[in-house]
Amino acid sequence: MSETDNDAGDFRIGWEEWVSLPSLGLPALRAKIDTGARTSALHAFDIEAFGPPSAPKVRFAIHPIPGRDDVTIPCSANVIDRREVTSSNGESEWRYVIQTELSLGDHHWPIEITLTNRTQMSYRMLLGRQALRDDMIITPSHRFCQPQKTYDVYHSAAVKAAAPTRALRIAVLSREETNYSTRRLVEEGEKRGHVVEVIDTTRCYMAINKLSPEVHYDGKRLARYDAIIPRIGASITPYGTAVVRQFETIGTYCVNPSDGITASRDKLHAHQILAGQRIGMPATAFAASPKDTANLIGLVGSAPLIVKLLESTQGKGVVLAETRKAAESVIDAFRGLKANFLVQQFVKEANGEDIRCLVIGGRVVASMKRSAAEGEFRSNLHRGGQAASVRITKVERDTAVRAARAFRLNMAGVDLLRSDDGPKVLEVNSSPGFEGIEKASRKNIAALLYDDIEKRVRPTPARRRAGTATVSDASNEAG
Repeated sequence: MSETDNDAGDFRIGWEEWVSLPSLGLPALRAKIDTGARTSALHAFDIEAFGPPSAPKVRFAIHPIPGRDDVTIPCSANVIDRREVTSSNGESEWRYVIQTELSLGDHHWPIEITLTNRTQMSYRMLLGRQALRDDMIITPSHRFCQPQKTYDVYHSAAVKAAAPTRALRIAVLSREETNYSTRRLVEEGEKRGHVVEVIDTTRCYMAINKLSPEVHYDGKRLARYDAIIPRIGASITPYGTAVVRQFETIGTYCVNPSDGITASRDKLHAHQILAGQRIGMPATAFAASPKDTANLIGLVGSAPLIVKLLESTQGKGVVLAETRKAAESVIDAFRGLKANFLVQQFVKEANGEDIRCLVIGGRVVASMKRSAAEGEFRSNLHRGGQAASVRITKVERDTAVRAARAFRLNMAGVDLLRSDDGPKVLEVNSSPGFEGIEKASRKNIAALLYDDIEKRVRPTPARRRAGTATVSDASNEAG
């Protein structure tokens, strides 16, 4: 309760008040009103600037409750300035300056505030004279002239749900910066206020040690990212997944895990995983010895049948053998090249069509039917196939979700065939393209992915490691 009565129309404050900074997700802070200080200050740690020089942002974390390091609020804001601030003990410090809305009682107005580590201070926020309004009446002998708050709000589900979406720093691992999917990820991320950087996977290199594993790029250690979106090409799967694994070691959220990417790329391994989860697929056989060719063909039925390289992609390395003799010739040719391949049942009733289901965050968000070009059995869009929106059944939807979950992929393109005995999974793609399915479904796939990323990214930043550069937290003003 206030220690003094307010006259009607007076905006009276004491030397200590409860305030909130709603745009930063801080509903309750005890602030000291200090007319002797010119600038306002907010407690912050893990301070890191990011984004282009023309529109810099800063992200930081706050322990809003003094003495409670277990309660951490991650924040981000646009940088409006960087100033040298001299504390009351004469020490100077360069600080980032942000603008945010301040709420005090029933009053709301924008203020400029500097970021600094106030861990040793009694107050997480200092309100300097630049932030004070002309209509305020300050009573230095009183405290809490405005309604009081409580720190219990930080444990409220409603407050957590209403927390603002902070700007994220996201890396897209891709060698093709102009690729449609990569461009869409950058465009959509920046539209949502995030900073999205395209990183060429092959130019990353790794420092591997037990204390501080790091990823380096073009001679510099990469900054801490909130999330990684892997777009690993088939030709660099081993190295690309090693880079993803390094980010996982650091603790960065990766949309798709390295082991899921690796398993989905190896067709034999992928089919073994699907079989282990009892997920329908065309009958498949694999053998290493040339003596087993006849038996290999017999395991999947009669011709026509499919002969497929284990690391085929976009329909490349997939051959339709229309007769048994043709199948034997293709198998012999692949063995002569020392290529690893598998033999698979040809599903005639699919009529050269398959269904691409895009799974994000454990649900099918879009689907399309791909039809092969005339004279072609492969329906891949890269092979001239045509795409159209399609309505899928509950069984097809469940099959696609189960297939993505089998590889622990948060984003996957699951290709299904419609057969007489239910949907059969052809492939699970860990780097599905966006162009065809966005046009066919008329859905913003990139936005749906960011919806999932924003929900999944850990709310608390990773613990600062030794050697990480941050704004100095050594100098704080008194109070």
